[in-house]
Amino acid sequence: MSTSTVQTPGLICIAAALLLNADGQTLLVRKRGTTAFMQPGGKIEAHELPVHALARELEEELGLQIDPAQAKFLGQFSAPAANEPGFVVQAEIFQLTIEAEVSPAAEIEEVVWIDPATDGDVVLAPLTRDLILPFYRASLTASA
Repeated sequence: MSTSTVQTPGLICIAAALLLNADGQTLLVRKRGTTAFMQPGGKIEAHELPVHALARELEEELGLQIDPAQAKFLGQFSAPAANEPGFVVQAEIFQLTIEAEVSPAAEIEEVVWIDPATDGDVVLAPLTRDLILPFYRASLTASA
């Protein structure tokens, strides 16, 4: 049996954003044909740095242009994939505060701004529900 050092079977490598607005709300997106809301972002191509993949995905999915230098790296998080049973998503997470309006494009059907201290009364992807929002809440508590 051969093993690949480039891509681990069952692992989806993505870059995603904890996008915040001036009111401290975070933006979540829902892909067409799915029920779970998640951080915006997408798969990292072989030739891309995670932050550049994030910039590309945000423009494709939300019409949002960001300066990669403004993205603060929060860490790497892994959780079961919301829409691909049996797969694990490994996400490079970046935090950005934006003032621009966003609108769903490409495969994004719906966007919602929620208070990150709550679940926003929507179904959340495991990565968002179990890791990203709790991580962000803990950082708010630590800095208070």
